[in-house]
Amino acid sequence: MRKNSIKNSRLNGEVQKVLSEIITQEIKDPRISPWTSVVSVEVAPDLKTCKAYISVLGSEEDSKATAEGLRSAASFIRRELAHTLNLRNTPEITFVMDQSIAYGVDMIHKIDEVIAEDERNAEGRGET
Repeated sequence: MRKNSIKNSRLNGEVQKVLSEIITQEIKDPRISPWTSVVSVEVAPDLKTCKAYISVLGSEEDSKATAEGLRSAASFIRRELAHTLNLRNTPEITFVMDQSIAYGVDMIHKIDEVIAEDERNAEGRGET
């Protein structure tokens, strides 16, 4: 199975959906933020490993605590994944913290600030 094959893309989507359900509904670890989302998943073609990109909406401490909670629950998550999906091999999951959503929100705030400053400068010069 090639890395970007249709079968692998479909498997990535299914694993992402199941991981999201497991993290939000079945894990009771208080370290894991309720604002945790699975951004994307990359399952290796041999089904041995899996990278799950996780995003946490909140502070840096929330993100670190969630990463630690997910690492400690990795064996539970893998077992639940095996029960839900019928795969030849259940991949070993590596959680990678993804900052793209936080980065996007930060960029939107910066753009809004620049627009507001431009409007204030235009009013100060008497422009419309």
